[in-house]
Amino acid sequence: MKKHIFIFTIFFFSVFSVMKAQETEMAFIKEGSFVPLYGAVSKKPVIVKSFYIDTYPVTNCEFLDFVKRNPSYQKSKIKGIFADKSYLSYWKNNFDFGNAKPNSPVTGISWFAAKKYCECEGKRLATMDEWEYVAMADTKKIDARTKKEFNQYILSWYEKSRTYENEIGKTFKNYWGVYDMHGLVWEWTSDFNSIFLSGESRKDKSSDKNLFCGSASVNASDLMDYAAFMRYAFRGSLKAQYSTRNLGFRCASTSKPKI
Repeated sequence: MKKHIFIFTIFFFSVFSVMKAQETEMAFIKEGSFVPLYGAVSKKPVIVKSFYIDTYPVTNCEFLDFVKRNPSYQKSKIKGIFADKSYLSYWKNNFDFGNAKPNSPVTGISWFAAKKYCECEGKRLATMDEWEYVAMADTKKIDARTKKEFNQYILSWYEKSRTYENEIGKTFKNYWGVYDMHGLVWEWTSDFNSIFLSGESRKDKSSDKNLFCGSASVNASDLMDYAAFMRYAFRGSLKAQYSTRNLGFRCASTSKPKI
């Protein structure tokens, strides 16, 4: 009888620990508003509804579990319309991520693969506005974009190479409790290139075409502009099947995921 109680106790605490881990792996982002870079002229704030976002980017280990459960997204089996030839290029094969660390962010992932992963987790990719809203926070302020040291930190990361080889959670924990928004990898968003639609395609001749490929950085006046233009320009250069070594992702959710 005592043996059974002991085993049950161990089982209970193991399950409880897993549940706690699942509960804390997403951060709650309270509703708020901000003026994004592309709205700098109009100065109209964007409302971001409350949502949840992963505390860390998805890792090699986590993506390996995903491809085991979803064979069509394995390196040798994914269709060309869903990923280019760079997809998981650093992995040795379908089930071996080579010399990469298990807790380093998975990269070389197409938008299609990132979207599918999130859906399988009962989640989704964050919108660009959601991502930028979270990313504008430093350790103490919701919006640290006007702080010179914050922007210098971001710009210094842009100049570093191979940061994708680092493990998750090594950068600062921001106001929301989220790690690695800057300093590790670039990340997919659900609408990664939506602001770069041409005026003709939107039937709006007054759209700011200078935003395309970051050419508007010519008119940038401070560090905040330069740091943000780099992100918008990078997103604008992407297509959904692209996959690069420094591009990863994390999941978001409109409501708290069920355990």
